[in-house]
Amino acid sequence: QVQVVESGGGLVQAGGSLTLSCTASGLTFDDYIMGWFRQAPGKEREGVSCISWSGRNTYYADSVKGRFTISRDNRKNTLYLQMNSLKPEDTAMYYCAAALALTTDWGTPPASADFQYWGQGTQVTVSS
Repeated sequence: QVQVVESGGGLVQAGGSLTLSCTASGLTFDDYIMGWFRQAPGKEREGVSCISWSGRNTYYADSVKGRFTISRDNRKNTLYLQMNSLKPEDTAMYYCAAALALTTDWGTPPASADFQYWGQGTQVTVSS
């Protein structure tokens, strides 16, 4: 049984930092592209960042480029999202997801439908 579990969310002031973690079990972690998505109340789910199995390829949404860094540790089956210079508009539920392949290019937003496994999410709230 595949399990994807996020952690690290919380309440932070604008300008602050948080690091999200995601641990996946029940799958061969380094076979999967891993991604972070987020969804704010009343908004559509947005692909924030993705990383290939090797870490060689990454994607960042324009809204987070230069502030967020995605990484993975295949030995620990863990995905990370380092978030710096947080803004109130970063407030959302953040989800970790795993995909065997993407139908999109690495320079374009990922398609949610490509991701087979999802976590329950971790809430990030940025106060102004």
